[in-house]
Amino acid sequence: MEAIDPAYGTGTLLLIAAVAVALLLFLIMRVKLHAFVALVLTSVLTALAVGFPLADIPDVLAYGFADTIGSVALLVAFGVMLGRLLEVTGGAQVLADTLIGRFGERRAPLALGVAALFFGFPIFFDAGLVVFLPIILTVARRFGGSLLLYALPAAGAFAAMHAMTPPHPGPVAAAEALDGNIGVTMLVGIPIGVVAWYAGVVPISRLMGARIALDVPNALFGEVRDEHGRAAGPGGEAAGPGRAQAGPAVAAGPGEGGAPRPALGERPPAFGTVLALLLVPLVLISCDTVVDTLTTAGTIDEGEDWAEFLGLLGNTPVALLITVLAAILLLGRPRASSMAQVTGLVDEALGPVCSIILITGAGGMFGGVLELSGIGAALSDSLADLGFSLVVQAFVISALLRVAQGSATVALTTTAGLIAGPVAEAQPGDLKISLLVVAIAAGATVLSHVNDSGFWLVSRFFGMDEKTTLRTWTVVETTLGLAAFLLTLLVWPLA
Repeated sequence: MEAIDPAYGTGTLLLIAAVAVALLLFLIMRVKLHAFVALVLTSVLTALAVGFPLADIPDVLAYGFADTIGSVALLVAFGVMLGRLLEVTGGAQVLADTLIGRFGERRAPLALGVAALFFGFPIFFDAGLVVFLPIILTVARRFGGSLLLYALPAAGAFAAMHAMTPPHPGPVAAAEALDGNIGVTMLVGIPIGVVAWYAGVVPISRLMGARIALDVPNALFGEVRDEHGRAAGPGGEAAGPGRAQAGPAVAAGPGEGGAPRPALGERPPAFGTVLALLLVPLVLISCDTVVDTLTTAGTIDEGEDWAEFLGLLGNTPVALLITVLAAILLLGRPRASSMAQVTGLVDEALGPVCSIILITGAGGMFGGVLELSGIGAALSDSLADLGFSLVVQAFVISALLRVAQGSATVALTTTAGLIAGPVAEAQPGDLKISLLVVAIAAGATVLSHVNDSGFWLVSRFFGMDEKTTLRTWTVVETTLGLAAFLLTLLVWPLA
């Protein structure tokens, strides 16, 4: 759908958006209305307030909801199936033990973040977070303390890679709009993204983990049962000083050396098997992103059969489907008494994520209403001539668009289009254009809040209420974006 012609001025539209956000927070945090109901209700009221024709409002609501849920539902469903199999077979524990063995117990959060940077290079934020979730939860259960210590570095790493580095679609689209070189943008975006993560996410995560207690949610993957239908054992009971038992992912009774025993059989998979499974979506999705990038650059002719086949295999839901099937064959079936037991385990994993999918879709609905309301266009027109330097203008416009309508992708592409004219007149080199892309991405990262579907995904995956998510994830996204922008400013005079 296309945005309507605004019936009000920019100031009025921004006021409507601010009142809508305030109403949503009031309904959820004070009235305690379910987030899904509150999001849909606020979306309807906002659509009425900005002046959509009454007959068009159902389509307006469906626009953001369908777009978001269409991508999130399959990712979350296949992701929790994979996570369930990794949990109950001991695969997540094996991977966690290996990571900690290499980095050390005190560096467990850093180990998760570094691994997420590697996996996040070709994989979208939400897909990477879904695949990595069981590992984050397993490490957090093992060492205890606030979940934030382990969750925020990993989630922040995925966010940094997704926002700032090609071949992710946002920076690629911005580079194209500015006539930049995608290869140079990648060479610039990767180091800035990594340093911004280390400077803007890691220390803040430690601080928040020390101050805000957040327990590991046990409900996400459901209750594990053994082959006799018995509960797999106590979840979250103390397993020694400073450690928590692996809860829903273990069978009753200790294995060798007192370590938790997998719920499916007594033979945890080899580290190589688990790593190979995690590399399946990484390789497949990488093929898709590389082919897309080369096609966009004109290196590969559009419509090549082999390229389209790789694109199909690398489509994120298809890649995750293939990974789940491989996990069933390599992890689940060899350790289960029957295929029915494996099916029962993955089926139980789907129940708890229904709420996550609906709330995330409703968050997309709210963001879609704001996008189609013309708020972004009106704000863009008023910001077109700020009088700042190009790099500052890129960040400010992108940040304001991000806050106003929620979508980082819309903020990226709209800002790039707005400054494309001045950039063409200035004729900067490829390096400065790449820095402009990073500045735009930095602005599109800050201040994730209730009009951003990613906000709700993080909130529900890590079992946080809205207030805690605003105090943690919103702050981390903001410090990440600010760190990236400051790095860009430091390099700008040298380019």
